[in-house]
Amino acid sequence: MKFLAACTLVPILCFAFQDIGSEYGGMSWLTYDYVAWPMMIAPVLMLVLFFRNRELIRNPRLGANFSQTIKLVAVMYLFWNIIGAIGYSWLAVIPLLCCLTILVADRQLKKQARS
Repeated sequence: MKFLAACTLVPILCFAFQDIGSEYGGMSWLTYDYVAWPMMIAPVLMLVLFFRNRELIRNPRLGANFSQTIKLVAVMYLFWNIIGAIGYSWLAVIPLLCCLTILVADRQLKKQARS
């Protein structure tokens, strides 16, 4: 859960620091690249985390919070990476696919566990 929290909070903090620093601090070196790349890297790292901890999703007693948390964060990054794919770079399609993979695979793992 600590790794998931880091994947969630670091890009959000970069976004906040870029917005505050470039607008009020006069730091012109804080470009949108400073925000976009962490937002695109985090879903890929979350996908690795998801596949390494599949047993937490299969066993709802152990991983109920993990499953809900990673789905919530995946939806959040899905939204931001759609905006990134349209407005910033076509490379945002890769994290977009990672978010979709997390959402679909979570449902499939839960169906397998019930059977």
